[in-house]
Amino acid sequence: MSDWAGLAWLFVLLAGNAFFVAAEFAVISARRSQIEPLAEQGKRSAKTALWAMEHATLMLAMCQLGITICSLLILSVSEPAIHHLLEIPLAYTGWSEEAIGTIAFVIALLLVSYLHVVFGEMVPKNLSFTLPDRAVLLLAPPLVFIARIFRPIIVALNATANGILRLFRVEPKSEANSTFTLEEVQTIVDQSRREGVLEDASGTLSAAFEFTTKLVRDVAVDHDGLVSLPADASPGDVERAVARHGFSRYVIDDEAGEPDGYVHLKDVIDLRDDEFDLPIPPKRVRQLVSVWDGTELEDALATMRRLGTHVARAFDEQGATTGVVFLEDIIEELVGEVQDATRRN
Repeated sequence: MSDWAGLAWLFVLLAGNAFFVAAEFAVISARRSQIEPLAEQGKRSAKTALWAMEHATLMLAMCQLGITICSLLILSVSEPAIHHLLEIPLAYTGWSEEAIGTIAFVIALLLVSYLHVVFGEMVPKNLSFTLPDRAVLLLAPPLVFIARIFRPIIVALNATANGILRLFRVEPKSEANSTFTLEEVQTIVDQSRREGVLEDASGTLSAAFEFTTKLVRDVAVDHDGLVSLPADASPGDVERAVARHGFSRYVIDDEAGEPDGYVHLKDVIDLRDDEFDLPIPPKRVRQLVSVWDGTELEDALATMRRLGTHVARAFDEQGATTGVVFLEDIIEELVGEVQDATRRN
């Protein structure tokens, strides 16, 4: 191979190395939320990009194989060509052949390393980090095509790597992580608000982040601040409580004064007139579920929604009642004040 052919191969191999580096970072940096709508519209490159993201370990194996081959060929093909071309002008210096050979080798090695690191690694990597969604749409189709050609090799390499991970009790993942953590989202929102590109006049976004850090004890109403009814309360008592306080739900205490259940206005409003002043029938009193007061609000919300209840008893580590938590109060921590339909303004 001539020296000039070696230089030509240098640029070809640098381009190949840059492609695999850019494709690698594009696959792991792109967001599904940006690619999926395009795939749903029928864009073929988006569908291929999604497939690549869902088989990230195979794609990374292909990229690493390509990078390794390109890097080795750059050193074995291009460096000797540059080395030989540099020896020609250095021969006029009058130095010894050993000195000329050493100097030419060092210069060639430094030049090839510089081109490899800058144009073969850093530039494509930074481009993919800056424009990951556009990069994955452009690079995923050829990457997947090449991966299918070398599939037996990359499957074997990937299986070997996964086997080694499992020896250390690490379960490998095949799909690229394309989600933000809560802290990352909060940082993005805070920065956007400071730069004036996002408004949160109602405070809903801020409340959503604070919501995830609050516990049941932070919103539970203690017994002294609770409007409750005795165990022998009648439908008339419920009606008078609604007229006096405006709430639609009331906790029913047992004989010891502990929350035992709750009743909604609609549970008793359809009773006959002769039952109006009698104790509320037990089957009309709803069960009061219990939640630990150290439970995170989002978990308490999920539990109450799953059980279909609007009121729960909060208890401490000793099992003692610390208060009552209302679904309405939990939701208000997230979206702001929620007005009870029966409550007076």
